[in-house]
Amino acid sequence: MRLGVLDVGSNTVHLLVVDAHHSAHPWPAHSEKVGLRLAEKIGSDGKLSRAGADALVEAVAKARDAAASRQTEDLLAFATSAVRDAANSAAVLRRVRDETGVDLQVLSGEAEAIMTFLAVRRWFGWSAGRLLVLDIGGGSLELASGIDEEPDAALSLPLGAGRLTRDWLTCDPPSPVQVEKLCEYVDEQVAKAVEKLPGRWDRAVATSKTFRTLGRLAGAAPSSAGRWVPRRLTRTGLHQVFGFIRRMPSAALAEMDGVSAGRAHQLLAGAVVAETAMRRLGIDSVDLCPWALREGVILRRLDILTG
Repeated sequence: MRLGVLDVGSNTVHLLVVDAHHSAHPWPAHSEKVGLRLAEKIGSDGKLSRAGADALVEAVAKARDAAASRQTEDLLAFATSAVRDAANSAAVLRRVRDETGVDLQVLSGEAEAIMTFLAVRRWFGWSAGRLLVLDIGGGSLELASGIDEEPDAALSLPLGAGRLTRDWLTCDPPSPVQVEKLCEYVDEQVAKAVEKLPGRWDRAVATSKTFRTLGRLAGAAPSSAGRWVPRRLTRTGLHQVFGFIRRMPSAALAEMDGVSAGRAHQLLAGAVVAETAMRRLGIDSVDLCPWALREGVILRRLDILTG
C-alpha cells in the first residue's frame, strides 16, 4: 500500500510518501518539502496573513499533485500548531479545501504528542521500557510518557522555536536581555508542565529537526551516516552549544554543518526550550529518534486499515 502524509507544520509543508504494510517497516518512496515558516506569518491580530495563506494553498496544491503522480492510494493531510492557533484557522482551512480539494485535519497538541509517542515506541520497541518523549516544533513543545503504545500523559505547550523567536528574539543576534527574559519565560512554563508528568521513565527520547540539529552541533553523527546510527544529545553538550550560538548571528550559524539556513534563526529559542526541559525533568541525555509525528500518523492509519 502506498500512503502519503502531508504535514502542514509551523515551519514546513512536508509531503512524505511511503510503501507500507501492516507489521512491516514503512519505507520512504518520496519526500519533498517547502519552508513556509507559517508560525512567523501570524500577525499581531492572531491571524495567518494573506501572504501566508496564499503560500499555504500553493504548497498544498503542489503536494497534492506530487502525491497523485506517484500513485498514492491514501493521502493523510493534517496541520499542527501554526494553523491550529491562528484566529482565522477556519477560514484558512476552508480556502485550502475549496481551492485544492485537500481536507486538512487539524491535530490538537495532545494528539501530536500521542502520535509522536507511538512512532518512538515502534522505533525503539518494548525493550525501551517506560518512555519519555520530547518534541520541539515550530509552534509547540510536546511531552509524553508511558509504558504502552498510548502514553499515560501527553502534553503540549506553546513553546515552539518559531513562535518564541517571533515573540521574544527580535534582534539578530538577540541581546543578552532578550535571551534572559526568554529563559525565564520558558522555565516558568516548563516548570508547570513537569508537575503533570509521571516522575519515572527508563529512556528519554527526543525527536524533531531542532533536537537533531542541536545533537549534530554537539557531536552526533551527520545525517549522511544514515538513520540507523545511534545518536544522543547530552545536557552538557547542549549547554556548550547554547553558550556559543547565543552570540552568533543566524547567517553565521547557517554556515555550520547540520544547520539549515531556513531554521538557523530559530535554533537559539529551540536550544532554550531543550535545555530547560532536560534540566527541569532531570534528564542527563536523550536518544535522538528519526521517527516522529508523520511516522506516527502512518502507523496509526495502518493499524486502522488492517486491524
